[in-house]
This record gives sequence, structure tokens and C-alpha cells, in this order.
Amino acid sequence: MTNVLVLGATGFIGSAVTRELIAHGHRVTALSRSSASDEKLKALGAEPLRGDLRNPEMWCTAIGECDAVVQAAATFSDDMGDVDEGVLSAIEATLDGRRERLRVVYTGGCWLYGKTGDEVADENSRFNPIRSFAWMVGNARRLVESERISAAIIHPGMVYDADGGVFEDYVDAAKAGRPVEVWGDYDTRWPLVHRDDLACAYRLLVEAPEAEGHFNASAESGVRTGEIAADIARHFGRGSEVEIVSVDEVVGRYGDWAEGPTLDQQMSSNRLRNELNWRPKHGSYKGSDVFR
Repeated sequence: MTNVLVLGATGFIGSAVTRELIAHGHRVTALSRSSASDEKLKALGAEPLRGDLRNPEMWCTAIGECDAVVQAAATFSDDMGDVDEGVLSAIEATLDGRRERLRVVYTGGCWLYGKTGDEVADENSRFNPIRSFAWMVGNARRLVESERISAAIIHPGMVYDADGGVFEDYVDAAKAGRPVEVWGDYDTRWPLVHRDDLACAYRLLVEAPEAEGHFNASAESGVRTGEIAADIARHFGRGSEVEIVSVDEVVGRYGDWAEGPTLDQQMSSNRLRNELNWRPKHGSYKGSDVFR
């Protein structure tokens, strides 16, 4: 049994990771900011640890009792890069005198590769991140280069599950009979991974501290968003149509981060498959629980 501290354990990805770790016999302590979060974490089987990402000194002492840390949290504020850097600094400050290196599984993302087009990004590809997440490249490098940390940087594709995930807006629009909006272009490709398969990848990385560096996580290397939207419109819709919304319009609506879903990307996950025997159960979104 490994003692794991999960940051972001009530989030979309973090809650699935927490559930996966506990299901495989690991003990999970999870950062919590409220009584409501405490109850959610207890229901998952985790031990809540009250604290805030912005004040890591308040909770980082708990790392002394942990074998691994999963960083799956972000504030999604203008200063989220600075907040993340503060968390990493606080973690490193707890490692003085520690005999063994701390295992850290850190969340990157497919958007760090930028637009790949017909090229398939692998772990040797150069990063070309969108501006909103450029800070993540430097923070990941800091972990990989640390002598006191055994770091794995996981780069999820676009994550979906039965409740929608990245498909949520598509499903909601189709059910309501509204046009299903595709951002950017019908032929924009997304690397896809089901949330449960992604949680398995995190767990495998926690369990293999010798596996260091960058790991991509995508069950499908690149699926056209227009195809996804059309499938969802047919399945859930009441005559819903697919509508293209320009990059400029979505960025104007939601901010710079919205450039991410407009990137035409393909991404492989051969390193996870070959080195950790990661075998996604959801090889295609078409046969997944989204359509059940």
C-alpha cells in the first residue's frame, strides 16, 4: 500500500484518480477546502486534509508521511501558474533530510504540444503551448530535473466519460435541440481518453516510481470534432445541427484558454502502453458509456 496525497481530488480528473487508487489498495489523503468537499472525499474513501493551493505551507507538512503526490489541481485564475509554482516550491521545501525521493505525478496536457496537424505528437515532440498554459512547461521541467523528486508528467488527451466531460456541451445542446457548436473547424482533431482509463494511467505511474519523464495518455490519437458532434447530435438530438464557431469568437467569449479545444492535434501514448502496459478499456468513444 502506498500513501498518496492527491491535490485536486474533488475535480473531474482528480476524483477518478482518487477512486482508482483506493480501489487498488492505496491510502489517499486529499486536499479539501470546505466541509462539502470533506464529505465528497470521505464518500470516495479518502482522508480529507483541509487546506488551499494558495497557502501550501499550511498542509505541506503532510507530505512527510506520503510516498507520492498527485498534482491534478489548478485554480484556473490569471495567476494559476504562480500558484502552481508556489505549490512546487512548498513541496520541495519539505524534502530536506528525506532519504528516498518523493514520487510526484504532475498533470500537463495535450495543449502543451500546440497544433500538430498531420504529425502525431509523442514524448519526444517539442512543446508549443498555448499562452494560457505556457507556465506548465517550465514547472514540469523543474520537477523532472529535481534530484529529490521522481517525477512523471502525464499529458492527458481530451477527457470524456458517461456524463460528457469534453463532450458535455455537445450532449447538452443536442438534448435541448440547439445547434451543436464545433469550435474552429469541422476537421479539427482531438486526442481522446476516457476518464476511467486516464485514472488507470495515473495509478500505474504512482506505482512505478522508476518511470520518469513525460507520458502521453490518449486512447485515440486524433478524432475529428465534427464527427464527434454529428454522432452526438444524431444520438441525443431532436433535429440538432452542427454549427462551426470561429476561433476568434470562442476566445472572445471565454478567454485565451479557449484556444485549446480549437487546436488540430494528434497524440500517441506508446510510452504508457509499452513501459507500463496501459491498456485502455475504451478504445473508441463510439462504443463508450457516453451513448448508453
